Amino acid sequence: MNKPLLRALTELSSRKWISRITGGFAQSTLSRHLIPRFAKIYGIPVEEAEKELAQYRTLNEFFTRRLKPGKRIIHSGPRSVISPVDALITGAGDIQAGTILNVKGQNYSIDELLGGSKRADHYRNGYYMVLYLSPSDYHRIHSPISGDVMERVHLPGKVYPVNDFGLRHMPRVLSRNERLITYIRHQGGEAAVVKVGAMNVSSIQYVQQDSDKLTKGEELAYFQFGSTVVLLLEDGTFMPGEGIRTGARVKMGDPLGELI
Repeated sequence: MNKPLLRALTELSSRKWISRITGGFAQSTLSRHLIPRFAKIYGIPVEEAEKELAQYRTLNEFFTRRLKPGKRIIHSGPRSVISPVDALITGAGDIQAGTILNVKGQNYSIDELLGGSKRADHYRNGYYMVLYLSPSDYHRIHSPISGDVMERVHLPGKVYPVNDFGLRHMPRVLSRNERLITYIRHQGGEAAVVKVGAMNVSSIQYVQQDSDKLTKGEELAYFQFGSTVVLLLEDGTFMPGEGIRTGARVKMGDPLGELI
């Protein structure tokens, strides 16, 4: 199938009603029969799951599973920034004058990514990481730092795929898809956790929090069927670790670098 035709089909499949249908099935009890096959196809380490496979009532419940205690280690360094998710790093580097350069061949404006927020000024020369979650990954999103939630924002949008094809061939997927953004004020500045929805995702859900104070590693939200997190660090506040590069894999809790 040629790329223009595949792109056209992807445009059609990005309609929210299609996503709602697939999401509705995944939340139905009928979908529970697919859980063992789904886990096998994607090589999901089921021994890490909080419950036995038979205890999950729907495919979506399994997909948004929690893990057994101790399966992810939160880096304890006082200035460390941890990965908020299990993911493949598909982009990382300095933000240059408000532009994220060359994520799979495309540039992104911070203003567009953040929906025109005045907070974009914090990140014009900061640092970014694009963290892609495949279907095999653990899909809960945690706070990369300790701090105070300054703002939570919902930006409606499309549900294009955020896999390699989507990032390369669909225009500006990260800033056109639906997004939930959490802005966190930490000891040295601010960070933005941009949660990007994807094709066949019924929603991105926040977890209930008792206060606006976050501890590093605390749950923020979860994806229903795979997506991407864009992590932004304010200008002059972050130094990435040596292994943080495009193509590297990280687990939730792994150190990404340090606040400076």
